[in-house]
Amino acid sequence: MSEIMVTSGYGFDGYEITEYLGFVNSQTVIGSNFFKGIAQGVTEMSDAESEKLTSKLEAQNESVVEALVKAAEKRKADAIIGMTLNYTQFSTYSVGTIASGTAVKLKKKESKDKLIHKELYVTNYYNRLVPRPVRIHLDAVNKDVSLSVEFFNYNQDDILAIRCDVELTNLYEEKLLLKNLDLSFDKGNVSLIKSNQMEIKLPAKDIMLIKDAKVIIAKYVTGRGVFAVNDNPINVEVPLHRLASLKEKRGIDAVAKYATDGMIWTCNCGYVNEAGTDECIICRRKQEDMKSHSTFNPDEMIEKMKTKEYVLEIKDVLMEYIKEIDNQYRMELLEIMESGIQYERTRGNMKDTVIEKVEKVFEEH
Repeated sequence: MSEIMVTSGYGFDGYEITEYLGFVNSQTVIGSNFFKGIAQGVTEMSDAESEKLTSKLEAQNESVVEALVKAAEKRKADAIIGMTLNYTQFSTYSVGTIASGTAVKLKKKESKDKLIHKELYVTNYYNRLVPRPVRIHLDAVNKDVSLSVEFFNYNQDDILAIRCDVELTNLYEEKLLLKNLDLSFDKGNVSLIKSNQMEIKLPAKDIMLIKDAKVIIAKYVTGRGVFAVNDNPINVEVPLHRLASLKEKRGIDAVAKYATDGMIWTCNCGYVNEAGTDECIICRRKQEDMKSHSTFNPDEMIEKMKTKEYVLEIKDVLMEYIKEIDNQYRMELLEIMESGIQYERTRGNMKDTVIEKVEKVFEEH
């Protein structure tokens, strides 16, 4: 610091005290001749004399503070804290001013960056062997916002770059389209690759409002060349809260529940395979591993539950199917119903929460 800072307080905004160097003081005296000249023959001080005395005291204050600062400089201080000015009478016509304080070393505080981070699962996908966008990361440091995208790389190609559009939707159903983003990768030859962060035009305060993200790939680059992606992506049909549960249980690239009609079967990756294939052409998941060992299909029951208004009515639907449900699920489902009924008495309608829990029971087994 080029100048000593002085305060009557005990610190400075934006700085921290790193060392206390000790007590410093200085003093000056207004001589007796000055006061004698004013006081001779005066019974009451005039305005002119009062102004003269005030001016003299102010000059003395400045002088004593300058001396105090010089004393602190000798100690290589950055500042003086707790500075006080006191007056003392040495004799009838002599007044002294004493300045004192504590010399300190200071360090400028590092500014605390405001950090915001949000992750979103991508809610569309490509049904062929191209890099599959699976998750978006939004990060803000103060006002600067950046984005990175994770892709599932089925072929473990050495992905060098991907050009894409990113569509973000907020809670108000307003959309922001970020066009022609060129994403780069430090390591692109593993199953799950994450692009380097790139700055985007999005107010930091809006990050927490974003609820949905879609990625539309135009082309991507590998060591073998440039590949265009001309087909349109498919939107995920699974609700967001169930999509998160599905990915947790079936892998980050999962976008659909396993289903079959005997002629074809839909893999967790969304690809529709012919009945004769035992493993998925895209992701190599085995059909047998995705099959539920439960003999009960809950879809009809859940759809019927959604037509009801209160948990008590939803429980009635459960009781219609209870004999068909595997024993291992019955107690868990009944506990969900009883808990929902209790909460509904004090917290209001619990229909959606209870149905979500029922759905999760069957997704997890």
